[in-house]
Amino acid sequence: MSWIIGILVTMVVVALGLLIVSKIPGLGVEVDSFGIAVVSAIVFGVLNGLLGWLVNFFNFTVLLAPLAWVLNVVIFGLAAWLVQGFRLRNGILSAVLGAIALAVINQIVFALLGKAGITAATAITSLSIG
Repeated sequence: MSWIIGILVTMVVVALGLLIVSKIPGLGVEVDSFGIAVVSAIVFGVLNGLLGWLVNFFNFTVLLAPLAWVLNVVIFGLAAWLVQGFRLRNGILSAVLGAIALAVINQIVFALLGKAGITAATAITSLSIG
């Protein structure tokens, strides 16, 4: 049961992070609503579940860690392609900048939640994203 709560916490964090990313000028990431952000977070989770093993594999070795970032950008771009209402105005540049911004925001929020005793350790972190 706690894994469900972990997934829900992760979904909300990713959705809110995506909304924050969409408000950062110059990134070219657009999200129409909180509902679209939630759907996008679910898609991130599914894509991360399908491709996340590659991200983890590449992160395992320092030499291949940059490939993990490439996969995170691909996951970010695929989610935008799959979810109507989630757009990348500047194509790959928006995917790169958006994935980095989302990873940073997620890391900060998860660290704050961890200090508050709320964890999502068993959930799908990513894209982290990140």
